[in-house]
Amino acid sequence: MAGNATTRFDNVSLLSVASTLPSRVTTSDDIEGRLAAALTRLRLRKGLLRRVAGVLERRNWSEGETSDDATIDAGRRALAEAGVDPSQIGLIINTSVSRPHLEPSVAVRLHHGLGLPSSAINFDVANACLGFVSGLSLAATMIESGQIRYAMIVNGEDADEIQTNTIRRLVDADGDREAFMSEFASLTLGSGAAAAVLGRSDEHPDAHRILGGVTRAATQFHELCVGSVDGMFTDAKALLKGGLDLVVSAWREAASEWDWSRMDRYITHQVSSVHTNAIVKAAGLDRSRVPTTYERLGNVGPASIPITLVEEQATLAKGDRVLLMGVGSGLNTAMLELAW
Repeated sequence: MAGNATTRFDNVSLLSVASTLPSRVTTSDDIEGRLAAALTRLRLRKGLLRRVAGVLERRNWSEGETSDDATIDAGRRALAEAGVDPSQIGLIINTSVSRPHLEPSVAVRLHHGLGLPSSAINFDVANACLGFVSGLSLAATMIESGQIRYAMIVNGEDADEIQTNTIRRLVDADGDREAFMSEFASLTLGSGAAAAVLGRSDEHPDAHRILGGVTRAATQFHELCVGSVDGMFTDAKALLKGGLDLVVSAWREAASEWDWSRMDRYITHQVSSVHTNAIVKAAGLDRSRVPTTYERLGNVGPASIPITLVEEQATLAKGDRVLLMGVGSGLNTAMLELAW
C-alpha cells in the first residue's frame, strides 16, 4: 500500500543536542565469555558479535549511575548550550524504550529533576527506536502551532537488565542455533542518554532549522521484533528485508517532494554493520557521509540518532543538510531533514 505521511515546518529549529554516556565499557568479548557454555554447546565460533554485527563494545551504567540521572545531565547541558532557562520550557517528551515501571511516566521524574515549571506539559512517547525522531516531530508541531515556545526531547536507555536476563536464559536453555539467534539482537544493545532543545527559528536565526520529513508504516510486520526487559526476540532476516522494503518505498515516494540524494550527512539509527551496509546500498547513499557509532556503543535504541548527531555536530558547517533516518520495530520508518 502506497502512502507517506509528510510534514513540513516553517519556524522550528534545533537549538542544541547533548548526550551522556555510561562510564563502564562492556566488550563483545566480555559478553561472549559469559555465553561460553552456550557457544560451546551450539558449536558457534568466538567473535560472533564482531563478525555478524560489527559491535566491538557498548556502554553500561556503573554503580551509582542511572539512565534517569544521565538524561537529566544531558538535559541540563542541552539547556545551557541553547541559552534557555528551565522556566521557559513548555514541553518535555521522554522517548525511552527503557522504563523502570509502567506508571507513572518516566517524563515526570525528568520534569522534576530538571526543575521545569508546573506549566510544562510532560509525557512519554513510545515508538521503539524511532521514539526520539517522533518526539522531535511532535514537539515541532506544537511549537509551530504556537502552543509552546520551547520544548525538550529526552531519552535514556538501560540495557543491563535485558542483557543479563538474555545471557542467563541462553546459558541455561537447551535451544538450538535458531533460538539463540532469535535473541542475538539483545546482545548488541548499549546504554546511553541524550537530550535536545527546540525553539522558534525567528527567535534563533543561527540555530538549525527543522524542515520536515516523512513517515511510513508497515505494521503487518509487528511481530518480527518483540521485546521487554525479559528479552528481545527477533526474526532477523525477515526484519531486515521488511525494513529495507519500507525504507526504499518511503524514499522513492518522498522523491517527488524531497531531494535527499545529496545530503551532507545521513544520521541513521545504529543497529549493526549488516543493517548500515544494507541501508546504504538500498538507498544509494554515499557511505562516507554515513557516520557510525554502533562499533563502540552498540544499539542504544532511540538515543542512537541524537548520540551520533552529537558526535558529528563539530564537523558540520552552517548550511549543511542533515537527514535523520531510521526504522523502528512495528515496522515504522521516519526521515527528518535539518538545515544546519
